[in-house]
Amino acid sequence: MLGKGEPRLRTRARGLLSAFAVPLLAALIAAVLPGGSAAAAADPTGPAMTVASQPLPSSDSVAAGRPARLLQPDLLLVSADPVPARVLRAVRRLPGVVAAIAVDAGRIRVNGVFVNVLGVRPAAFRPFAARPTAMSDSLWRNVSDGGIAVAYTMGRHDRLRPGAPVRVIGARTLRLPVAGFGTVGIGGVDAVVSGRVAGLLGLPAGNAVVVSAPHARLARLMAAIRAFAPKRTAVAALVTQVVLGRTVVTSDAAGNPGVIGQGLTAVQTVRFLAAARSRLGMPYVWGAAGPTSFDCSGLVQWSMAQAGIVMPRVAADQARTGPSVPLSQLQPGDLLFYHTDPTAPGYISHVAIYLGNGLMIQAPEPGLNVEIVSAYFGPGFAGAVRVYPKVAAAVAANPAG
Repeated sequence: MLGKGEPRLRTRARGLLSAFAVPLLAALIAAVLPGGSAAAAADPTGPAMTVASQPLPSSDSVAAGRPARLLQPDLLLVSADPVPARVLRAVRRLPGVVAAIAVDAGRIRVNGVFVNVLGVRPAAFRPFAARPTAMSDSLWRNVSDGGIAVAYTMGRHDRLRPGAPVRVIGARTLRLPVAGFGTVGIGGVDAVVSGRVAGLLGLPAGNAVVVSAPHARLARLMAAIRAFAPKRTAVAALVTQVVLGRTVVTSDAAGNPGVIGQGLTAVQTVRFLAAARSRLGMPYVWGAAGPTSFDCSGLVQWSMAQAGIVMPRVAADQARTGPSVPLSQLQPGDLLFYHTDPTAPGYISHVAIYLGNGLMIQAPEPGLNVEIVSAYFGPGFAGAVRVYPKVAAAVAANPAG
């Protein structure tokens, strides 16, 4: 939240709570697409179809070279239907908008796991990706040739191998090679395919728009878009705005101010930490949120729920649930956040729970169990947050943020 009259700033990701992607795609798809998407509802039977590589038009060629500049993705629009061309043109004309492109957004299954996916023109979309991903010629060439690029965490934790085929279920079942590991930096986007593959999977064509507006006031820009966007179009911010020179507190994804409230009560903290400790020794499973297996953010969400606290699901969103806390003021129950994804170095990709006395509890990675270890504040540490239940509930409940 931003205090009235306080200066505002939106920057590229430079550590915790400055500007990082918010994992909203799943909530947006659920809000505007019946059943998530046609692809999510489909369960076709029969042999998987192999997608043959096809020549691409010159406008889609990756051989044109790496992006001359990168674009910060600031807003995401998702609709139940294709976004009309007039709406895309209107968005591009708004003050502060640097670029806006249409993409296909939907939900599919990869090796049996539901993931959120974008269908894109690689040459047009790659400037919006995180720098290491944007600069990977091989990844985007493989996407152009019919592969599926998956987020680094998903690829590593689900034990996928670049080049190896995976079973992808949408409107039909495909066998697609893994194009590479590359987090695009838009929270909640687990995978990227070409527009041609998106069509085969049955993703709605051009039903989403990614907007870069690095110098615009997001709340004003979003209000302007909502004024002319079709009904059932969700609009969400992909960055946070911060207060300079004071305690940093996140706004909601719509950039709306609200009542922060206060942190956890003593009773809530005791219940939260006791719940987390009760899961010691239970296995890490990517995407799991309890009660007997967990990933890092799943452990936080489940343990908070036992104390009556509603939390968003993913680490990057959990980092928006309260003010940042200096290490000198850490208290039991504060959350510790980390950058662990080399394909998107500014992305919040891991969370642990501070227990006090220099210890933390976490669900670490596949092959390991929930554990208590010494709190780590070295390279990759992004910062700490004190959860405010009112902020957490607002972030978790808002389908557009």
